[in-house]
Amino acid sequence: MKLQPDRIDSANVIGAHGPEGVTINGQLHTRSILVPHTGGIEDWPCSDPLQLTAEHFEQVARLQPEVVLFGSGPRLRFPRPEALRPLVERGIGMETMDTAAACRTYNVLISEGRSVVAALLLAAPA
Repeated sequence: MKLQPDRIDSANVIGAHGPEGVTINGQLHTRSILVPHTGGIEDWPCSDPLQLTAEHFEQVARLQPEVVLFGSGPRLRFPRPEALRPLVERGIGMETMDTAAACRTYNVLISEGRSVVAALLLAAPA
């Protein structure tokens, strides 16, 4: 049963997620991405939370969200605290969860009109 509309106004909507990737606005993505509430989806070149650097989160901060939902992959994993400096310096909140939970929470927040970015780690295709 489909519970989400295909589009919520002009927002990016996550329609599906699974081992094969994440579908946003009907397009499948198989590599790590940044999903802003509106605008273009951006590649986010990393698949391991421990390899994330301040430069990765600087890319997120440039999107100027209220909150970032960090989807750490199939299980809950945290980036190193020093990597989060760009978000902390700008007062941007971040929640860490597995990628499936981040996808669900992202859709709830955009339906409320929130300025949110989902930063989703996806395994590189084999």
